[in-house]
Amino acid sequence: MKDNDGSVTLDQIDLKILERLQVDGRMTNQELADSVGLSPSPCLNRVRRMEKAGVISCFQARVELTKVCRHVDVIAAVTLRDHGLKDFKTFEDMVTEMRFVVECTKVSGPIDYLVRFICPDVAAYQMLSDELLRLGPKISNLSSYIVLRTVKPFRGLALEGLVSLK
Repeated sequence: MKDNDGSVTLDQIDLKILERLQVDGRMTNQELADSVGLSPSPCLNRVRRMEKAGVISCFQARVELTKVCRHVDVIAAVTLRDHGLKDFKTFEDMVTEMRFVVECTKVSGPIDYLVRFICPDVAAYQMLSDELLRLGPKISNLSSYIVLRTVKPFRGLALEGLVSLK
């Protein structure tokens, strides 16, 4: 299943399985098998094979937070003053431990990281951003953007066109 470069070879049925599971990870194996044109046993074998290969990493519930509580969603653009490996590691270790950080992505360009916070309120975010500035490696810039509305939430990857079939 793995190529020489470490990537995993998938066929059209594997892609259909992945697309269906991205839409509804709770569907039964029977429903999944029916939707991709397989019998249940081979379908389950394919899912297990993709889990074992790390193609499918987990199944998660998406929580509609607006139905549960009030919150503030903030995306912060962070630029470090120094760009040594130790500086990046120190920053990454710090944000990994921060309770309300839900995502952190290292990017190229004039900023180093995009950090997403989901906090109970703006005051909680301000405490975290102050902590970053005070305790983290020297940060040359931290720009915060409060999310007003998510126009297109993440609902899965567009696998067709991304994955080449062999």
